[in-house]
Formats: sequence, C-alpha cells, structure tokens
Amino acid sequence: MTMGEARVLVITGSESDRPRMTESVEMLDRLGIASELVVASAHRTPEKVEQAVEEAVRAGAEVIIAGAGMSAALPGVVAAYTDLPVIGVPLDSGMPGGIDALFSIVQMPTGIPVACVAVGGSKNAAVLAARILAIKYDDVRERLAEYRKGLREGSR
Repeated sequence: MTMGEARVLVITGSESDRPRMTESVEMLDRLGIASELVVASAHRTPEKVEQAVEEAVRAGAEVIIAGAGMSAALPGVVAAYTDLPVIGVPLDSGMPGGIDALFSIVQMPTGIPVACVAVGGSKNAAVLAARILAIKYDDVRERLAEYRKGLREGSR
C-alpha cells in the first residue's frame, strides 16, 4: 500500500481462503476504492497480522475487512490492533454452513467491536466498507448510489 492510495485492507488467514476474499477486492475495485489483500493467520503468524494492520494504518486505510473460518479469531485480533472499523467475514471452512465462524465473530468482547456480515459475504463486506467511506468521500457515495441503482434494475 502506498501513502494516500489504499483505503481498505482485506486480510484473510490462509491461502485457501484467498479466492473467497478476492471477491471483496473485486467489489472494492468496482466501487473505485483502493485495497490490498494480505494473507496472515491470527494463530500461525500473529506478528504478520499486527504488521499488516500497522502498515495499512500508516498507508491511510480507513476500514479493514477480515475473513476467517472455523475459530474466526482473525477479525478479533485485527480489532485488537486498531481503532479502525473492522468487518468480519465468517467463512464456511469448519462446521457446515460456517456457523462456527459466525458465532466466533459475533461474540467479540466489550471494547473489541467487529461488524459481521453473512457467512461468505465478502462482497457485502466490501459494500459495507464503501458505505462507511461514503460518509467522508463524495465520489464513493456516488459510485455506491450507481451500484444500488443497478441492483434495483436487476444487475449484480
């Protein structure tokens, strides 16, 4: 991420989850929002998670999307390292339907908030990030309005 360019960090815990979280990056691109995708595990490489968050903050990121399956510790760990809004994406890689990841993300302790979208909802996480950014950025608000218009007309 270069200074002033990236606004959203997308982080996921494993290479096997990269394709699902790439959907966030693609949606952010569609909405004209710069992003970076990083693979870092809350369990195997926690120092890499901390470093990715610190670098994203320094580079100007304003929202972080964290996708994780099973224990879904990643969104909470990310939220512990920053005051930026964190959006958790529970991934279906453990119990059927990703219910374990969903429950893990929605049970964050007081003071460590993580927003949560639907299981596998990485596109929705990107749209939620855009809505957060649209509070500050008129161009994002305009592109988001066009996207929503397209939804009403039947395009995705």
